[in-house]
Amino acid sequence: MTSLPWLDPDQLWFPPAEQALDDPDGLLALGGDLSTERLKLAYRNGIFPWFSDDQPILWWSPSPRCVLFPEEIHVSRSLRRTLNRGYFTITADQAFPRIIRLCANTRAEGTWITQDMIDSYGQLHKQGIAHSIEVWNPKGELAGGMYGLAIGRCFFGESMFSLETNASKVLMVHLANQLREWGYRIMDCQVESGHLLRMGARSIPRSEFLSILRTCVDSSPDHSDWGFRWQWPGPEV
Repeated sequence: MTSLPWLDPDQLWFPPAEQALDDPDGLLALGGDLSTERLKLAYRNGIFPWFSDDQPILWWSPSPRCVLFPEEIHVSRSLRRTLNRGYFTITADQAFPRIIRLCANTRAEGTWITQDMIDSYGQLHKQGIAHSIEVWNPKGELAGGMYGLAIGRCFFGESMFSLETNASKVLMVHLANQLREWGYRIMDCQVESGHLLRMGARSIPRSEFLSILRTCVDSSPDHSDWGFRWQWPGPEV
């Protein structure tokens, strides 16, 4: 049986992502902590935490890796009609605490977003690294949302929820196009889902994903704040 490294909270390091297990796919290490410095180091190296309250901290780097290249976002005919209606309004960083808690509380299958994770990602938000994307309906109510990390020209999506039909799809279209305009190379989706694949995401080998990170995490994007300015162009596009 393969032995996984147990990380010491007092030592800031990770084994190379290439050493992750094939079964379960991507499990790399256990233990450590959820300090902001460790989280930033993890994401820069293609690693993320995913565990339950009754487990130690588990660190993962699966292969293949599901990603969305912003220029490859797919807009179906039905989604195009929804966007043309202009029903939803998209913002960023307007309700981070509410978004991360709704991501934790609206999943029927349970959540890995523990209180410790909420606290740590909240600190990353205060540092300008973690961001929320909000979807509002015409009544000013949250209809969906997402949070993730922006490091260099890479955006690492963490969790998303939808309270109204098409809210998460509209979010993805706006986010992908805004990231493209800002010069982001990639949006990490971690693992495949039918929803993500229909939106244009695809899986790539871990080696390719890590190569992109090495090129992009230290490169500055083309924006200084997270004010969303991209607007759906309308039916002529």
